[in-house]
Amino acid sequence: MAQEPGTSDTKRPENPAPRELTDLRVLKALAQPRRQQMLQHLTVHGPATSATLARALGLNTGATSYHLRELARYGFVEETHGSGHGRERWWRAVPGDRRFVPRSRQSPEMRLVMDELNHLSYAADLELFEQLQRQSGPELGEWADAFPFSRGTIRLTLPELREFFEEYIALLNRYKRPDVDTPADARTVLTRFLAFPAPASSRASDNRRETEPS
Repeated sequence: MAQEPGTSDTKRPENPAPRELTDLRVLKALAQPRRQQMLQHLTVHGPATSATLARALGLNTGATSYHLRELARYGFVEETHGSGHGRERWWRAVPGDRRFVPRSRQSPEMRLVMDELNHLSYAADLELFEQLQRQSGPELGEWADAFPFSRGTIRLTLPELREFFEEYIALLNRYKRPDVDTPADARTVLTRFLAFPAPASSRASDNRRETEPS
């Protein structure tokens, strides 16, 4: 599993090395609901101040400032250049190829944290997807049809599935570029990759044997 929040306006490696998040403290910091909301806002809308995030999420600036400092402490956000008004501190999400520990290597406590983190992130993505789909055509303009999705099945071995995932990450990296090289009409596009084995059952195996040509 990988997470790639945010964009960058500076030059970064084209293919950043994967970083596995093994520290339970880091995962707990990331799984905090308000921090997940703030990361999503920074990802979708770009850099913001704590005051901007507070207004958007219905928090006070003291709470947003604290959560931003915690996210920055673990490398999920960083300060960036803002509008230049006064001494405001602007923050942005830090991109990167972050991998979570495979479930087979997770401790019981880590598994609980990962379950909460996945629940929050899946729910947030789906809510935003449905919210945008409900908007009228004129509001989205030419982007009204920009909701491609695919649902299907393929038969793979476990090594093939891992290779498939790495090819997906490589495809994302092909289209990444700093803001200075991004066309003016480009928009942030959120992506979500989800793959899992179908439940094993003897009945499914029997059906497959019956339908496969001999």
